[in-house]
Amino acid sequence: MTKRKDLNQYDLAWLAQHKEKTIDPELRIVDPHHHFWKQSRFGRYLLDDLWSDTECGHLVEKTVFLECSSEYRKDGPEELRCLGETEFVSGLADQAAKSKEHAVRVAGIVGHADLTMGARVEEVLQAHLECSELFRGIRHRAAWDQELGGSDRDTRIYANKSFREGFATLAPLGLSFDAWNFFTQMPELVELADALPETTIIMNHLGGPLGVGSYAQYREEVFARWQQHISALSRCQNVVMKLGGLGMPHAGNGWHQQKRPPGSEDVAAAYLPYCLHAIEQFGPERCMFESNFPVDKISMSYQVLWNAFKLVAAGFSVDERKELFSGTAERVYRLN
Repeated sequence: MTKRKDLNQYDLAWLAQHKEKTIDPELRIVDPHHHFWKQSRFGRYLLDDLWSDTECGHLVEKTVFLECSSEYRKDGPEELRCLGETEFVSGLADQAAKSKEHAVRVAGIVGHADLTMGARVEEVLQAHLECSELFRGIRHRAAWDQELGGSDRDTRIYANKSFREGFATLAPLGLSFDAWNFFTQMPELVELADALPETTIIMNHLGGPLGVGSYAQYREEVFARWQQHISALSRCQNVVMKLGGLGMPHAGNGWHQQKRPPGSEDVAAAYLPYCLHAIEQFGPERCMFESNFPVDKISMSYQVLWNAFKLVAAGFSVDERKELFSGTAERVYRLN
């Protein structure tokens, strides 16, 4: 029996303990959320790692990179150092586009810019656009919980005047905003979406449901609150939802602590109530499945995750499944 060496990193030997057949291998997939790192607490994840995962039997044709503070410039103005990430990923995307051996292409880039700079952030956004024609938007992480911590201690950052001034510069440049916050912060995101409806907002990771710490003691009540917040957010027509992220430890599923990795049926069972409610509220045309790799790779393999998503979507029509697995992502991130 292979045991986990480090619960904060993905373990290939641990993942290899479970094998299963790929479900519906002809269904086109656009993976709208993954990261690249030369080094991180999750380990190395570069183009060959992405190809190794995506070539597992599923028909993954395109991906979108999401910012993760990777390869920032080490000098120059502080606010422009984030451009190093876009430059880094643009180079990997060029390499992927030239490959004759591998089919998967990095088709979009979502970087970072500090929106609390206010209107001055437009200079940074323009520089991102000059770095790569694949640049599609930014993510300014806001996830924070008093008990669990997170990305930003300002739980009301979406209401911050300077943040909103910076946020208002996105739409005129044709850029979208990826939101990463916990479910407890969704009311503030609703206020932001209502205040600036011309900007497309992509809610990451099913809105950040929590299942550890005190949240683990009241899972039914927490799920009911999450449902209410999702329903309120869905009424904002400029918001779309990414279905994924439940492999992260804060979601409380505990797969990363098991002696053996989960199979797709177990993963699908955990995802089903969340995904069905989100799809019911937003509609398939405003939802997209995402891998969040390699972060969720600490809990399951790429093949198992997409098998699980296919099980979750089994009751939807052919056209609805096309939206969930590729259509929404291609349209929202303008990948065509």
